[in-house]
Amino acid sequence: MQINWIYLEDVSCKLKTFFKKQGISRRLLAKVRYSDGKILINGKSGRKIDKIKKNDKITLVVPDEEFRREVPPSFVPIKILYEDDNYLLVDKPAFVASIPSPLHPNDSLVNRVVGYYQIRGYRGIIPHIVTRLDRDTSGIVIFAKHRYAHALLDSQLKEHKISKTYTAILSGILHNNYIIDLPIGRDSTSLIKRKVLFSEKAKRSKTEIFVKERIRDNTLCKIKLHTGRTHQIRVHCSYLGYPLVSDTLYGGAISMPLQRQALHCSEVVFWDQFSSQYIKVKSNISQDMMNYLK
Repeated sequence: MQINWIYLEDVSCKLKTFFKKQGISRRLLAKVRYSDGKILINGKSGRKIDKIKKNDKITLVVPDEEFRREVPPSFVPIKILYEDDNYLLVDKPAFVASIPSPLHPNDSLVNRVVGYYQIRGYRGIIPHIVTRLDRDTSGIVIFAKHRYAHALLDSQLKEHKISKTYTAILSGILHNNYIIDLPIGRDSTSLIKRKVLFSEKAKRSKTEIFVKERIRDNTLCKIKLHTGRTHQIRVHCSYLGYPLVSDTLYGGAISMPLQRQALHCSEVVFWDQFSSQYIKVKSNISQDMMNYLK
């Protein structure tokens, strides 16, 4: 694939400086240099040390990608919320793992996207999963279609610039909105669980909870993440005394027809450097959560 830019600055600069400003990593440049990739300035071969001037056209020809280990395709249909040349946003159902694992080697969301790529005839690209959801959480998952797009969003993730909003049903009646700013670490009694932990090993975690509606003995909430720790929403809500409905791992009781934690990623917003605009994608809550609220 090709990535193209027009250099618009009045002052000339070295190509490697330009690439750094664009978020091109040394690792990616090395792959371009030592494979069948190319660096072009106005259509001619260029080097990182070359200087570019205003209105020069810079082209980076990125080599084709393939998985290090084979990922079998799954042809279960996926629900696409947004797609362009660089990104694919998918609505993940509950009970589907985000990535392949020994327990789910053939039908994770990644396997399904691989199958979708095959059906569409995409060549030379692999799905790069940018955001993940727990197996039993539904909602929006972001994929990048190539290394560069992934690097740009990974940088935004590290700087907490990708906005993620969830819809959740909490056990009990909340009378106020909450901001929970408490560190989370591993629970030493479990291989899976996390907990609020006041130690050097714990990481700062911030969650904002907004009450939307009180339904029977539960509260429908909008939840905004300001950090992205494993099980963050589930841990913070449980610590507050309002575990998610049916989240048995963190103290919620199974409440039919919900047989998994009542959590859905309902909105993501991120900056698209390719189009110089924000991409905002929404997803309606899943049918099982909707049925529970009736």
